[in-house]
Amino acid sequence: MKLSGCTVSRDRHFSCEDCDGSVSGGFDADTSEIVLCQNNIHNQSHMNRVVTHELIHAFDHCRAHVDWFNNVRHLACSEIRAANLSGDCSLSNEVSRFNFGLKQHHQACVRDRSLRSILAVRQISREAAEKAVDDVFESCFNDYEPFGRIPHCKRDADMAYRDFKKRERYYASYSKMTHK
Repeated sequence: MKLSGCTVSRDRHFSCEDCDGSVSGGFDADTSEIVLCQNNIHNQSHMNRVVTHELIHAFDHCRAHVDWFNNVRHLACSEIRAANLSGDCSLSNEVSRFNFGLKQHHQACVRDRSLRSILAVRQISREAAEKAVDDVFESCFNDYEPFGRIPHCKRDADMAYRDFKKRERYYASYSKMTHK
């Protein structure tokens, strides 16, 4: 977040609240706050996925200046990225939902979860939401920042973090060279 020009304060940018329905969390663009639904998160792995999902929205808000309210394609892109990179569609999560693998199952899961998220927060037709997802799917699905890869497991996550630290050191040294 810092490399993208934004600051995050755990004391200010995270809120734990009771939520209606089965919502686990959300990103409030007006306050740049991540809301965690404490009554709907029941274990640590679920908490990790929700925090990662919402942090991807926060990253997109900072990096891409997403117009959450007026541009459904922006919203679709961030939902695609969050579903793809947070573990929402991991094999273990899909098996626990009784969704068993077919070819391209990960992509189908990302599409479905993105579509459901859009319809949960926007009053638009299913067709309009599907069109927005279809319009941006390929480019947004293949945007792995800030991880550089889809972290399917702890090993992938560790490698993504190692690669991020390398990029961070590169940008820090580049910045020092250009500001002399």
